[in-house]
Amino acid sequence: MSSPAYDLVTPAGRDRLAGADPHNVVRLILPVPDSHPGATGDPAGRSAELAATTLRRWQDEGVLVRDQEPALWLYELRPGGGGSATAGWLGAVTLPPPGSSAVLPHEDTYPAAVEGRRALLAATGTDLEPIVLAHDPDREVAGVTEVVRQGPPTMTVDDADGVGHRLWRVTERPMLDRLTAAFARTGAVIADGHHRFAAARANGRTRDTRASGGSVLALVTPMGPGGLRVDPIHRVVPDLDLDAAVRAAATGFRVSELSTDDGRGIPDAVDRWVTDPGERDFLVSDGARLIRLSHPSDAVLAAVPSEAPPAWRGLDVVLAHHGLLDLLWHRRDDPDSVLIAHSAEEALRLATERAGVALLLRAPSPRDVAAVARAGARMPRKSTLFVPKPRTGLVLRPLAD
Repeated sequence: MSSPAYDLVTPAGRDRLAGADPHNVVRLILPVPDSHPGATGDPAGRSAELAATTLRRWQDEGVLVRDQEPALWLYELRPGGGGSATAGWLGAVTLPPPGSSAVLPHEDTYPAAVEGRRALLAATGTDLEPIVLAHDPDREVAGVTEVVRQGPPTMTVDDADGVGHRLWRVTERPMLDRLTAAFARTGAVIADGHHRFAAARANGRTRDTRASGGSVLALVTPMGPGGLRVDPIHRVVPDLDLDAAVRAAATGFRVSELSTDDGRGIPDAVDRWVTDPGERDFLVSDGARLIRLSHPSDAVLAAVPSEAPPAWRGLDVVLAHHGLLDLLWHRRDDPDSVLIAHSAEEALRLATERAGVALLLRAPSPRDVAAVARAGARMPRKSTLFVPKPRTGLVLRPLAD
């Protein structure tokens, strides 16, 4: 009944998951209000009401079982092909007060998206999927993690991407106390789930926070070895002709067309560029041609606000948004004007389907992300894709617990 995180599920993927299992959690995180004719109000409200009704029915039917004692879950994600594993701890994290540096965001959010998640949280009274936090390394946490991993897991799941998910349920009070005290010494950066984090805060302001409304379900992983890596997220500008895009870009960048007639084509050329640590600049494509934009002009560089922290000003995604999308292409950063693609393949496909251009970006490093967060700055929305991702639906958290 598990699913990828809600923002990684396409409409077709949602239908496939829902059709494969009547109890797939995608029916809770992405409910379809049209199938709930008795619901009234705005679309977000109808969706949230449907999710709440479905959740109650699953509990009544015994599809979901509530644990009878508090626990933390050790969660290991191991990619297929023998890659190194990522391990973290799944549990409730207290929402820090405003101005606290205990949990730092690094990306902007959209109010409409936050409200949609908040409505779902309020209606269901349940954290349906975890956010992901990257915490400062701590020897005590690492030590407990290794001890628990020696035993048999409570739950194992292999997803369609070949990632193995293993979870250990830990209820022993001395071990829980050790972990709680260790985590209290660390700070954390939000790796994934900015909208859900903001939604939890908004929901906490509208309910009795003594009933755990001041907490959020989170997978807390170490920063650095044993933690997450960052993959790029690309942009697609619909209804923009490539020639027009290149003419505008040429007023602020050096433009060169890349050859893709060597038998490997655009996808392979893009893949080599994305994975080569020595590469820089931006790539633009309509799915048929591939253009490199390099050597930004002084005017383009000046479009980046000079009063912002240096860690933020040096990001590729910041220069792309301020110097190219805004200054030269005159596109606002909203979900209709600039689409998000979580892979180069998806970006090229969307560019073709939407008669537009794909803007291919390189990922910031985890160190860049942490530096931006600690400087109190925010990247543009959807700047980072931390991987591997936990599955949604393995552990839910009722807010009243």
